[in-house]
Amino acid sequence: MSAATPSHYRLILGIDTSCDDTGVGVVELAPDGSLTVRSNRVWSQTVHARYGGVMPELASREHVERIADITTDALEQAGVSLADIGAVAATSGPGLVGALLVGLMYGKGLAQALDVPFYAAHHLEGHIHAAAAEGDLHAPYLALVVSGGHTHLFDVPSEGQYVLVGATKDDAAGEAFDKIARLAGLGYPGGPAISDAATRGNPDAVPFKEPLQGQKGFDFSFSGLKTAALLAHRAGAKPEDLAASFQRMAVQFLVKTTVRAADATGRDTVVVSGGVAANRALREAFARTGLNVVFPGAGLNTDNGAMIALAGAAALREGRRASPLDGGASAYAPLANA
Repeated sequence: MSAATPSHYRLILGIDTSCDDTGVGVVELAPDGSLTVRSNRVWSQTVHARYGGVMPELASREHVERIADITTDALEQAGVSLADIGAVAATSGPGLVGALLVGLMYGKGLAQALDVPFYAAHHLEGHIHAAAAEGDLHAPYLALVVSGGHTHLFDVPSEGQYVLVGATKDDAAGEAFDKIARLAGLGYPGGPAISDAATRGNPDAVPFKEPLQGQKGFDFSFSGLKTAALLAHRAGAKPEDLAASFQRMAVQFLVKTTVRAADATGRDTVVVSGGVAANRALREAFARTGLNVVFPGAGLNTDNGAMIALAGAAALREGRRASPLDGGASAYAPLANA
């Protein structure tokens, strides 16, 4: 951690348009390196509900229509003006390329107009840094990013270093939540729908089998659970029972695999971030592990701009060079660097 940070970099504006949420946030970086989220504004698109999943072209159009207003809202919430911003960060990948380009080009334009550094941020690093706002988090630790598009487990031996420990072999956990919720007629997005329905269901009603039993590594898989859910639905399982049974197995699988990885790496701190990290059952299960588990605060679990501002602040704090303005967006961008 750098002990001194130039005062004019004090406020960082972050932008995320990687999928179907238009997020802009402002983070304050203090001279001692501590971070404070000053604002976090997110426009969650509802146009995709009728399709049961995100339509890329519609997502891009919505970002174009909303980004200027959301930026204004974020600045007003933070109580600052554009002239106060000392650096800009925007997600460059991974994500939907058309959607990414909206926020990326908007962020570059702001940075160029303000004559301040620009940082192209990795979406998963943003999710990991979302937990930084919850306290003085220092490496080493494990980081589980579990969302609609990602299920990745990283070892973080030092600041800015990410070693991929495990990842999903097929669907992301959040994607499985969405598809099973749609199958059961519970609505979209699937995470909150499954969580709510599960409180009224019997978790023993559908006998899901744990995926990848006996594996030596720390990977994830959710395609088998989707198939089992489809068969149970066709056999007449009640939506609430299907939700409760699936949620219990998905949570058990995520927690059990992460605990094994913590034992193998000797880490006693685990960061759990991403949209699925908001799931109450997942949080309660991790609380019973005895590990020091850090979750992002309210509003920082799902995709948002504040987490990208936090990633930009970390780059400044660690003395990383600003990103070139000619860099592009990438649908596939591995985070691991070891």
